[in-house]
Amino acid sequence: MAAYTAADVKALREKTGAGMMDCKKALADADGNVEAAVDALRAKGLAAAQKKSSRTAAEGLVGVAVSGTKGVAVEVNSETDFVAKNEQFQNFVTNVTKQALTVSSDDVEALKAADYPTGGTVAEALTNNVATIGENQQIRRMKTVEVSKGVIVPYMHNAVTPELGKIGVLVALESEAPADVLEGLGKQLAMHIAAAFPQALNAEGLDADLIERERAIASEKAAESGKPENVQEKMVEGAVNKFAKENALLSQIFVMDNKTPIAQVVEKAGKEAGSSIVLKDYVRFQLGEGIEKEESDFAAEVAAAVKG
Repeated sequence: MAAYTAADVKALREKTGAGMMDCKKALADADGNVEAAVDALRAKGLAAAQKKSSRTAAEGLVGVAVSGTKGVAVEVNSETDFVAKNEQFQNFVTNVTKQALTVSSDDVEALKAADYPTGGTVAEALTNNVATIGENQQIRRMKTVEVSKGVIVPYMHNAVTPELGKIGVLVALESEAPADVLEGLGKQLAMHIAAAFPQALNAEGLDADLIERERAIASEKAAESGKPENVQEKMVEGAVNKFAKENALLSQIFVMDNKTPIAQVVEKAGKEAGSSIVLKDYVRFQLGEGIEKEESDFAAEVAAAVKG
């Protein structure tokens, strides 16, 4: 019996864009492990999973809030987009995000235990939401950024309101430069972050497991080249360095001009303002990233019910 199902093949095709037979073979070779099959397809140049991995896979809203030199982003999930358009749900996400500014750590449980503006705790308000709206909802994650001097610039892509939407970004700029200069720079950087999907601020901050995964893929590609071992080693290092450069924010090429690394954009802005500017941190929350969402076939469900 095959170690995978038709649903696994469908999921792999949607993740990678590879052909059905290629997906079947990859799953068979990987004994049904979808992630291993993704890596195998990428190694063979049959997939572009890295770019597709940021696809939205759950509903709800991302909220952002800023108070002085502190900002926070929060993701609250719902089962359907219909609920995300509900005024009660939107008000809840807005209130929870503002309340997150008072929490001392990026701990969702601590946020749930915090006071809710209309009474009770955030957790109790969430329970009430589920009961009255009739759909499961979860506070999934939060992240705070802060500077000692400078600004936190918020940006919302696919916005429902200026503070709610599908992709929320915060940019933390530490500097004594004029606030209007920092706000302008921060807005451009935030738009870049929303579009370019960096994985970390710099190469050192990239997840070690992610780097090792890329190294394994590059090693497989190099081995298939048939070139001498010393050449293969250089190929692997080159591929890993390229991946790190393309996925670390400071080394990414600015989407506004397609030629200048972000680090140089920030440095130039500081020189023009007469005060050094440090891009200290950032947040990019995309609704549902990394969550597998079950897709139902309505026609099949009806047919099954009729046969029933």
